[in-house]
Amino acid sequence: MRPVRFVALGDSLTEGVGDPVGDGRRGWAALLADGLAEGHVEFTNLALSGAQTRDVLERQTPAGLQLRPDLVSVVIGVNDTLRCTFDIHAVAARLDEVYAAFTGQGAVLLTACLPDPGTMLGLPSALARPLARRQRAVNAVVHALSERYGAVHLHASEGAWLTDRALWSADRLHPGERGHRQLAVRFHALLTEAGAARGPAPSAEPESPAPTRSASLWWLATAGTGWVARRCTDLLPQLLGLAADEMRHRARGTSARLDLRTAHAVSAALASLSVVESPDAA
Repeated sequence: MRPVRFVALGDSLTEGVGDPVGDGRRGWAALLADGLAEGHVEFTNLALSGAQTRDVLERQTPAGLQLRPDLVSVVIGVNDTLRCTFDIHAVAARLDEVYAAFTGQGAVLLTACLPDPGTMLGLPSALARPLARRQRAVNAVVHALSERYGAVHLHASEGAWLTDRALWSADRLHPGERGHRQLAVRFHALLTEAGAARGPAPSAEPESPAPTRSASLWWLATAGTGWVARRCTDLLPQLLGLAADEMRHRARGTSARLDLRTAHAVSAALASLSVVESPDAA
């Protein structure tokens, strides 16, 4: 029998940022690959830091399709929310095309919803709320499309995943080794239940200690400053406008209108996508 082929698409989360090994990175996808089958697994990681849904569609998907994977993971969207060009209609259309392309080849599709970066960074509420609203919109699209395409979907946007700092790296945006292992363990359990994983589950126990609070503060004071500055060049002017709008609505007691506007945008984005025919359709 030929090896199981696993291709991972996405951004820094799937690339393995936060889980350094030697001179490189490992990450949840590599940890998961080892438990997909009893025999050999051909694992290819096409994820790249900073990638958005456009990058996954235009660059990673063509390369991934050539590999004809048995399993493909598509975990993406956070970077889209951090850009002034954010458009939930475009995000939905791109994900729909990516999911359709791989499931059309017969691949098992692996997806996840993710926490919003504003909450993870602990931004002031006026700044965090607009980002959270964007991430909720992306998650709603991912939920709906995952169901449409029969994906194996992981909920990783709430609960202990947010509150347990031992799961996160010093930058507070990417999982540390323990977090990457938790993702791999949870994905493996879902795949096993679906009959798509037949190897041993990844170990949940990290080999390295979790970052200390001082390490997190040091990152924010050094590398974190550069990270925020790079994002601010693109997002901050718009985010300040969104924050001002947020404060106006809160003062008037009409914040629910912003949530309703986002819900309508998500519904419209999904409604505009082509209907997927059932495999049993004539």
